Parts: sequence; C-alpha cells; structure tokens
Amino acid sequence: MHKTRRTTRPEAVPARDAAPAPRRRPWSVLILLSVAQFMVILDATVVNVALPSIGRSLHVAAGDLQWVVTAYVLLSGGLVLLGGRAADVAGRRRMLLAGLSVFTAASLASGLAPAAGALFAARAGQGLGAALLTPAALSIITTTYSGAQRAAALSAWGAIGGAGAGAGVLVGGMLTTWLGWRSVFLINVPVGVVAGLLSLRLVPRSGAPARTRRALDLPGAVLATAGLVTGVYALSGARAHGWGSARTLLLLAVAAALLAAFAVVERSVQGPLLPPGTWRTRSLVAGVVVMLGATGILVGTFFLNSLYLQDVQHASALRAGLEFLPVTVVIGAGAHLASRLLPRAGTRVVAVAGLALMAGGALLLSVVSARSGYLTGLLPGLLIIGAGTGLVFPAVSITAMSDVAADRAGLASGLMTTAHEIGAALGVAVFSVVAIAVGGGFAAGYRHGFTVAAGLAAGLALLAAAAIPGVRPADGARLAVH
Repeated sequence: MHKTRRTTRPEAVPARDAAPAPRRRPWSVLILLSVAQFMVILDATVVNVALPSIGRSLHVAAGDLQWVVTAYVLLSGGLVLLGGRAADVAGRRRMLLAGLSVFTAASLASGLAPAAGALFAARAGQGLGAALLTPAALSIITTTYSGAQRAAALSAWGAIGGAGAGAGVLVGGMLTTWLGWRSVFLINVPVGVVAGLLSLRLVPRSGAPARTRRALDLPGAVLATAGLVTGVYALSGARAHGWGSARTLLLLAVAAALLAAFAVVERSVQGPLLPPGTWRTRSLVAGVVVMLGATGILVGTFFLNSLYLQDVQHASALRAGLEFLPVTVVIGAGAHLASRLLPRAGTRVVAVAGLALMAGGALLLSVVSARSGYLTGLLPGLLIIGAGTGLVFPAVSITAMSDVAADRAGLASGLMTTAHEIGAALGVAVFSVVAIAVGGGFAAGYRHGFTVAAGLAAGLALLAAAAIPGVRPADGARLAVH
C-alpha cells in the first residue's frame, strides 16, 4: 500500500503527463506582417483627405470620387473570404507573397494613373491584393506563435485595425499637403518590395495539409464573393441614391439571394468554402459579430469627425489629420493595456469594458454643437472611443482565433477581415445617412449619428457579456491550435 502511494503521488503525475513548453519564436515575423497589414489598413482611409486633390488633378466629377474608396472596399471586402480559404488550400506563405505582389503593383499603378478609370481599376487591384494578404498574414501569426506569445501577437494585430484607420487620416493629410496625392499610393511601393523580400527570408514555408488540397470550393467562392460585393456596392451607393430607391433595394435583394444560394451550396459540396460547422464555433462567431459592429463605430467616427473638422470648423486636411493623432496614440495605449489585462480578466471582461467606453465616448460626442471647440468638445469623446477600441480589438481577435484548427486558420482570418471591411462600409453608410437625412444641418445630424453609435456600442456590450467566452491568454490549452 505504501509503495502504491509513492508511485501515484500527485507530484509525479504532472511530471509524466505535462506537455512540453512551447518553443518561443522570434518576433521578427510578427513585426514584418504587422507592417504589411498596417499598410493595407492605412490604404482604406488614407485617400479620404486626398479626394479633392484627386478630383482636381484627374478631372473627376464629385459624384464619381466615391469610387476611389469604393473600388478598394468592394474587392477587399468581397474577396477576403476566398483569400482566407486559398491560404488554407494553397499555402499561407504563397498567398502572402501573392497578396504583397498584387498590392504593391496596384499601388504603383494607382500612383501613376493618368485618368480616373485607370485609378479606379488600380484601386480595385489594391483591394484584391489586400484580400489575399490579410487572412494569410493573420493565419501565419496564429500558427507560428502559441501560448502567451500568441496572445501578445494577436493583441498587437488587433490594435493595428484601429490604429491604421486613425493614422490613415493623418498620413493622408501630410502626404497630400507636402508631396501631392500620388505619394499616398507610391509610398506603398518600397514598403511592399521590402516586405516581400523579407517574407522570403523570415516566413517559413507552409504547405497546405494533404486533406485540404484540391478542396477549394469554386461555386461557393463565386456565390459568396458576388453576394458580398453586391451588398457592399449597394451600401456604398445608398447615400447618393437613397436607402429606399429601387436601385438600393434591388441590389440588396440580389445580394441576399446570392448569399442564400451560397448557404445552400455549402451544404451539398464535399469541401465547402465555409463549412456549416463553422457557425457552431461560438468564440469565432462572437468575435466576428463584435468586430463588425466595433469597426463600424470606429470608421463612422472618423468619417463624421472628418466632415465636422473640415466643413464646420473649416480645418485644412493637414490640421484635420493632426487632430486625429491623439486618437491613434490612445488606441495603441488601450491595446497595450489590454495585453496586460487579458491574462487576468479574460476576453469577455475586457471586450465588455471596451465597448462600454465606446458607448460613453459616443454619448459625449452626441452633445457636440456647431459652437463646440476641439479640445473641450471633440477630443474627450474621441479619446474615450479610442481607448475602448484599443481594448476591444485585441480581445475579439484572441476570442475569434482561440478555438480554430490549423487547417481552418486562413478561413477564420478571412471571416474576421470580412467583418472588418463590411463593418467599415456599414459604419460610413449608416452614419452618413443619419447625418444627412436629419433636419437642422450637419451639426444636428452629427449629434444623432453618435446617439446611434452609443446605442449600438451598448447593445454590443450586452451581446459580448452573453456570448463571448472568457478566454484567458495565459491558458495555453484554450489558445492552442488543435
């Protein structure tokens, strides 16, 4: 009996059964991919303050200028799900390099565009490159790092989405004022070339698992892409044509029909693009929904305040960009705080706290009037929204990827990026409709827009409290790729 106790003593069990500690990976891969992703996110907003200069230079009618932004969003949002699945099937590094190559070449074409049509086509090419690059990069991070390292990496990645959107307004204003609008695109070329060369050296080869080869669901890819592109196209034109117009309603109906057909196809093909079981992964679904809503609030905030600063306070493009700089800094600080809080409090608590802050900041902005100044009127609410964003994005990034198998990492990354892009389109569309449709001028519409934002953030906080699992990054079992 005494011998039995000795052989089964508690201290002997962990020594025999404990899994080996994960090997630490160098941060060079994360830094490289973060720079590439920052470039992609930046390009979604960097052109906003350059639009007037582009219109004058290329003689683009005011009603057509939206296509400089829309062409990019249509392709990046519509094709990213296919890009994520392609990373699983064809190999993550291969798709990363393909995305970098396409994005860099399209950036060069955008900067050298001689006419409006050429610029629109080149911007669509940038969107295609972004759709290939982003999910591949995120899935590389997810499968390269593990345990606490993965938590830190995903926290940094989550912060890039918010910081890139904010920095785009600043960088766009500076480049347009000092070097002209073409520099907004040409600056990507050396960054993309260097990132591609370093990727060949630093990113390990990653062949697709044998069971996923030849599993790319082309019918599903076509239907999903067509449905998302049609939906984004309808939303992007709703401001000009009206939400109740025949054009908008017909396009939304077509988008719904295409996505319904996609759902039917996914149940019948052998290797579906989006397996039905994906929606049973609660952590991924909750992360996608919160990412969509939080991105809509953040991008809508930049949209409304860009108009407020330039149209109401008559700020220049450079001044407007500089006045967004504190928001970018606070987003980074919030993400750093999130990395400290997540191992102790878990993703649910941090996400709810961040969304509550976003709601509070939006409420402060909802009382801004035409006579409000920047320091006492706009800045407090912007800073609080920025701090909340810094908490939310890392928390939902970790939540979404916490239960994803290695051969589905690209798909999950594509879903998160789709939520980010579609959320941005929805945020601008909804906020612009509220700001323009409400009587009393833009200042009144501005206030109502942030009342809507506060309600949306509060609703997302309730959803997060109920649906987001309490993942703690220090818990290696929960963050391990199965």
